[in-house]
Amino acid sequence: MIVRIMGEGQVELADSHFTELNKLDDELLAEMESGDSEGFRRTLGALLEAVRRLGRPLPDDALEPSELILPGSDASLDEVREMLSDDGLIPG
Repeated sequence: MIVRIMGEGQVELADSHFTELNKLDDELLAEMESGDSEGFRRTLGALLEAVRRLGRPLPDDALEPSELILPGSDASLDEVREMLSDDGLIPG
């Protein structure tokens, strides 16, 4: 699966990593619903770090269709709320 981190680029991730990423996504969604901005910032950072650590960056000139788009680390709670569907950032 190809994942785009807004403002950074694309990363290729194996499907086997989605269990770990879904746990972080669930935490992020709960923090957003409760308005926990400190927890949101921490979990968003952990989610992005996991994608970077587990994925293989694609070259900057690669233009692959992204199956998932994640906000950049500087995204606000409100900006991410706008991006979310009922399923969170990581499709189940």
